[in-house]
Amino acid sequence: MTTLTFPISRIEGHARVVIEVQAGEVVSARFQATEMRGFQHFVQGVPAEQMPVITPRICGVCSTAHHVAAVKALEDAYGITPPPLARKIRNLLLLGQLIQNQATSLFIFTMPDRVGVDSIFHMSTEEASNETQFNIAQCALRIRKIGTDLISLAGGQFIHPVKAVIGGMTSGINRENADAMLVRLEKLLPRAGELVDTYWEMSARMRERIGTWGDDAPAFYIASTRETKPDFDNASIRIMAPEGNIVEDFQPSEFRRYLNYEETIYSYAGQSNFQGKILRANSLARMNMVSSLETPLADTYLKRLENVYGKPAHPILLFDLCRGIELVYAFERAIEILNDPLDNENTNLPYTPRDGEGYGLVEAPRGPLIHHYTIQNGKIAGAEFIIPTVHNMLAIEHALKVAARRYIDTDQVNLELEKAVGRVVRAFDPCIACATQ
Repeated sequence: MTTLTFPISRIEGHARVVIEVQAGEVVSARFQATEMRGFQHFVQGVPAEQMPVITPRICGVCSTAHHVAAVKALEDAYGITPPPLARKIRNLLLLGQLIQNQATSLFIFTMPDRVGVDSIFHMSTEEASNETQFNIAQCALRIRKIGTDLISLAGGQFIHPVKAVIGGMTSGINRENADAMLVRLEKLLPRAGELVDTYWEMSARMRERIGTWGDDAPAFYIASTRETKPDFDNASIRIMAPEGNIVEDFQPSEFRRYLNYEETIYSYAGQSNFQGKILRANSLARMNMVSSLETPLADTYLKRLENVYGKPAHPILLFDLCRGIELVYAFERAIEILNDPLDNENTNLPYTPRDGEGYGLVEAPRGPLIHHYTIQNGKIAGAEFIIPTVHNMLAIEHALKVAARRYIDTDQVNLELEKAVGRVVRAFDPCIACATQ
């Protein structure tokens, strides 16, 4: 048996793909997380109220989602509902993360795959003139930065936000700061649209080069966003069947009734499934499960996706186009929120700590994230982190096997396989730093 090993770059964390081949037949294709974190173990015994400050350290990229999920888990345990304004500001915080993450994934991680280079800073003149290349890179970094600045505005700081607290937010956003951010978002929105258009065109050319959009097998989809005007701070999780109908809608506390979670002997990240069926989370799941974004430019892109690829759409490289749609939506939705008064109401409520269990759910850029805490004597007796990337693990491995069978036969291994393996993994935008809890 021949074993092919491919280290994966341009993802969050450390992972590799291992493909086993016998007599020209692909036996297995495994996606292996190669790092062990153990976060759920070393938080045991810490004061429960410190979790919103501790858990953002799980990941520097996903810290915003972990911050809000931790707060919501403790609010659930303490029986407190934050004021409406606090929830609005939390949504703004999560939109900032969406902008930052989707810009990173689209332009830093996967745009190089569209033109066959290692970096957007090293495009050949065949793909883009030096001036065009510079403009793409500069605009991509500006879009990413405005996402980080929006996180700082709503959350107090970028890498590890601090303003979401048990009972709400520490404060609102004054009109002067909101207006300053509005000006920047409105100015940059057209450029974001232009960059998404460029990405879309590059993707079309890439399809002509490789002849496929990758694995297009129908799958089940999972998300916690709603059908219209989705926000990322919700209370339940939905599952869509391959035909497009919603088959389940459940609370985070019920996830074990609906999802099966399994550990593997070859990876530090586990895998989830729905009744033994492959799940997909992340941007393609959300765009398949939404009927309208209710912002003008993003809805134009959504309709374009549906007209060309159908609904639900299944080819995995459409994940990236959906990230572009969400990037535009996050700009437009953040502008709507910032136009509202954000400092005219109470933003937090008092609370009384108590022992018990709590579940916190947010829709992270990569899918539904659940924090589950058991509290005894004011301290964490048990912690679970149900990470969005684990919902995609089976789908990643299925897509890797499809790619491997396309480029391996009894006589040779097509060198395109190495590129295809990277494209497949990056389509799902996995976060291994989070998934190895």
